Amino acid sequence: MVILNYLLVCLIFGTTFLAIKIGVDASAPPFLSSGIRFFVAGLLLFVWMMWRKKASFSLLLRKEMLLTGIGLTFGTFAALYWGEQYVTSGIAAVFSATAPIMILLLQVIIMRQSPSRRSLIGCIIGLIGVTLIILPTITLSANIWLLVGSFIILIGQLFYSFGAIYSKSVTKRFPETSPIALNAAQMMYGGALLLLLSACTEQWQFQSLQSAEAIGSMLYLIVIGSMIGHSLFYWLVAKTSPIFASTWLYISPLIALTIGVLFYGESITWLTVVGAITIIVGTVLVNFDNLMQLFKKPQREIGKLQNMSS
Repeated sequence: MVILNYLLVCLIFGTTFLAIKIGVDASAPPFLSSGIRFFVAGLLLFVWMMWRKKASFSLLLRKEMLLTGIGLTFGTFAALYWGEQYVTSGIAAVFSATAPIMILLLQVIIMRQSPSRRSLIGCIIGLIGVTLIILPTITLSANIWLLVGSFIILIGQLFYSFGAIYSKSVTKRFPETSPIALNAAQMMYGGALLLLLSACTEQWQFQSLQSAEAIGSMLYLIVIGSMIGHSLFYWLVAKTSPIFASTWLYISPLIALTIGVLFYGESITWLTVVGAITIIVGTVLVNFDNLMQLFKKPQREIGKLQNMSS
C-alpha cells in the first residue's frame, strides 16, 4: 500500500500542473478558479473530519490557520495559476521543485542557520538550472511574458517556503489534531483569500467556467488533486516519514514535462531538459542528509531485530 500510494501521489501531483494549464487556457480566471478549488476542497475535507470527530470548528478561529493558508495556498497558487497563463505546465512543475532550495535560503538568510557544504553546492546547482531554463527568454523580447510568468512562479515558491517552515511549528502546537484537518483549514483560508483577490482584480464571468475543459479541470483539481492527493500525501507522512513522502518533488516534474509534451503538445528544448535535471540534482543535494537518514533507517531496524534474535 505504501508503494502504491506513493506512486499515486507522484502521478497525481505530476498531472495537476497540466490540469491547471488546461483550465487557464480555457479562459477560466486564474484567481477565481484557484479560489473555488481550494475553498471547496478544504470545506469538504473539513466537514468530513468534523463528521469523524477529528476536527472542531474552533480550529478555524486560530490565526495559525490563516497564516499557514497565506503561505501554503494563497501566495503559492495565486502565483502558479497566474504564471501558467504564460508558462508551460512542465516548466511550472520544474520551478515548483525549487521549494527545498528556497527553504534552505530562508533558513540561511533569516534564521541564520549554517547549512552543510553539500547543501550549498546543491543550492548553487539548482539556481544554475533555473538560469538555464529562463536564459533563452531573456534574449527574446517576444517572450517577455514567459519571463515574467517564470519569476512570478518562483516568487510563489518563496510563499510556499515560508508556509512550510511555519507549518512545522503549527503541527507541534496542535499535536492531537489530524494533519488532514490542519490542511483542510488552511486550504479554506487560502481559497477565501484567492476569491477575495479575484473579486478585486478579475471580472467574474461564469461563462468562462462553463466549458468542458474548465469544468473538467476544476473537478479534477478539487477531487483528485486536493482531496485525494493531499490526503494520500499525509497518509504517507503518517505511515513513513515527511522525508520519504516529499520525494515526489524529484519525480513529479519529469512526469509533468512528459505528459505536457505527449498529451498537450507543449514544446520542450534540450536546454529545458538539462535545466530540469540540474534543478532536481540540486534539490537532491540540498536534502541529501535527510535522504541518507531515510535509507539508513531500515538498516537500523534490521540491526535491532538481529540483536533481539541473538
